[in-house]
Amino acid sequence: MVAVRERLVDDALAWLLSGDVAVQFQTYRDLLGDERPDLQRRIAFEGDAGTILAAHSEPGWGRGFYEPKWTSTHYSLLELRDLAVARDHPVCMGEVTAAIERHKGGDGGFNPTDSVKESDVCMNGMFLAFGCYFHADAAGLESIVDFVLRQRLDDGGFNCRANRSGARVSSVHSTTSVIDGFSEYLRSGYSYRAHEVREGVDAAISALLARHLYQRRSSGEPIRVEFTRLHHPARWHFDVLRGLDVLRSAGSAYDDRLDAAVGAVLRRRLSDGRWSAAAQYPGQVHIAYPRAGEPNRWITLGALRVLAWAAS
Repeated sequence: MVAVRERLVDDALAWLLSGDVAVQFQTYRDLLGDERPDLQRRIAFEGDAGTILAAHSEPGWGRGFYEPKWTSTHYSLLELRDLAVARDHPVCMGEVTAAIERHKGGDGGFNPTDSVKESDVCMNGMFLAFGCYFHADAAGLESIVDFVLRQRLDDGGFNCRANRSGARVSSVHSTTSVIDGFSEYLRSGYSYRAHEVREGVDAAISALLARHLYQRRSSGEPIRVEFTRLHHPARWHFDVLRGLDVLRSAGSAYDDRLDAAVGAVLRRRLSDGRWSAAAQYPGQVHIAYPRAGEPNRWITLGALRVLAWAAS
């Protein structure tokens, strides 16, 4: 039985290495321990990332920074960051710089939606994730960091409705986005309020662990069944695979309270050792990813990545 499992993993790895250059790069980096700068240099010019970058025009992607989902500048930059385009790509760096100059809200947060006064903490978490990755100016990030830190709730997590309608309990969506953004901020070497940002990450992780990542505290049932389905790209949404991968990337030690979430990922594995994705979230897209139920390289890569972390 062990030999069968090992063969399935080997087959899955070979399949990943025959895919998009971004999948190849992250497979070598995260599963095989081999940094391949030669592959990363190709990402911006080939495959999915090349398609997204080719769709760029002045002043960015889509019809504005946040519209439409999912081909706006915001979600294009998030997808390019997740594809591991080089951090110094001039188009991406330029869009981040322009966004900070144009889209600061009165509360200091990043806010490209003129119709809503209060900045959205989930959106700010995502902005920090790709903004820090693409070398945002440190001074321009300070008010964003201030805003996000002010949104921390008593349970340690975050909720985009806290400053809009008074929510007092954290949301797994917002909390995961903030962990992702704050972790990228720290990995990228920014120093402003770094100790408080680190505390914020730790508290937010604790808030998720208190829910075993995706469960109701009261019953242990999934907060939503949708959270046990695996999506790529996840966009702003939470699911168990995204939550696990964000904690892994944040450098968190594996915790036994994540066992149920790992089990949910394992139950989605196909008989041939690969994984499929659920239906994509509705919206306009740059990339036609595999349809629901078909083997999906990004889901397979993410699943193998978190399983390796859980076993370490």
